[in-house]
Amino acid sequence: MNSNASDQLHMSEVGSTPAFEPNQSYETAAVPRVSIAAFCETEAAYETLIKASSDRRMSKAHTSVNQGSLSECVALYENAPTPNLLIIETTLDGQALLRELDTLADVCDPGTRVMVIGQINDVELYRALMARGISEYLLGPIGIHQLIATISGFYAEPGAEPLGKTIAVIGAKGGCGASTIAHNLSWVISKRLETDVALADCDLPFGTAGLDFNQDPLQGMWEAVSAPERLDQTFLDRLLSKCNERLSFLAAPASLDKPYDFSEEHFDQLVETMRSSTPTVVLDLPHTWNAWVRHLLETVDIVIVVAEPDLANLRNAKNLVDALVQLRPNDIRPYLVLNKVTIPKRPEIKPDEFSKALDVQNLASIPFDPGLFGTASNNGQMIGEFDQKHAVGGLFEDMARVVTGRGEVGRKKQSALSSIFSKLKKSKA
Repeated sequence: MNSNASDQLHMSEVGSTPAFEPNQSYETAAVPRVSIAAFCETEAAYETLIKASSDRRMSKAHTSVNQGSLSECVALYENAPTPNLLIIETTLDGQALLRELDTLADVCDPGTRVMVIGQINDVELYRALMARGISEYLLGPIGIHQLIATISGFYAEPGAEPLGKTIAVIGAKGGCGASTIAHNLSWVISKRLETDVALADCDLPFGTAGLDFNQDPLQGMWEAVSAPERLDQTFLDRLLSKCNERLSFLAAPASLDKPYDFSEEHFDQLVETMRSSTPTVVLDLPHTWNAWVRHLLETVDIVIVVAEPDLANLRNAKNLVDALVQLRPNDIRPYLVLNKVTIPKRPEIKPDEFSKALDVQNLASIPFDPGLFGTASNNGQMIGEFDQKHAVGGLFEDMARVVTGRGEVGRKKQSALSSIFSKLKKSKA
């Protein structure tokens, strides 16, 4: 077992297990390409390990989960090399556990880490385990996110900055305004929440970020993704265009002189480089469904689906949400943003009914206001720049606080939204 594994380790708080709610997102780095073997004595731990092994953050690791005891683990590795990480779930008491671990130490290869999931909540036992070089001792039962975060922590670089949160925005139907939502959301996070943001316009042939921010950079997304093997932070900094002190973006070339066919993992290096230096990364995804778009949606932290309140959008949004729930079984469900609500004389699905059909949280219902959005777009401004006091700007700020973990959409927000609709109806009347 790794003799240095006890450095900077800590035991779960005595008398309790950390509260990791199901279907909740955490700032956890992806586990690198390591080999992991788990041995579980209880069915609950076995199911947790199985679910964790299929999580997106564990996709690069080679994980095998076995139903077996610590002694069976020892017998298996007497004549076989041990993996990078051994996870042992056991019901043994203190002395019996220590004796079995002493036997395991005889068959472990140098450098193999061992994590123990036990039933005994005892500080003296923890100290004895640390003295034997155990990497971590967790008190069962454990949660999926707790397990993944612990494994990730073993391989995080010492002193490394926390990785940024990645947010993907995609439209359920073409023309529903997903790019407008993504751009305004990025601007609000940078200005109102005073957080650095990197925006990537991933719609390379038809992206509008350059127009919306009134800039025409010579370089951007195409240069960043055309040679991912040479992309580093220095190169990325040269490609990013500054919108304000805290917001930078990669503009799409918006030209049709070349096809933009990419492999599934073609954007991985770009996203990792962006999030390694920026607290918030927003991906403005095109309305399409191919390997690389699906892969990005699978790997980001937060997904926002933008839709209009009609039947075609509901069908497409339902398909999107169902696919994402399957791709991301241990993550929070996608968020919904309804755009262009209250178009005169158009039959619409009510926001509550729309979100209920998808079983998702509706972050905001953006009222139809072509004068406001059209003028701001023509000026190369965001809504908050064009009219600082407009109520729609408040909706974007509410959205920003939720997706960045700084607040929730409450009842007061909904009542404010109702007042917006009532004012719009009066003005139309």
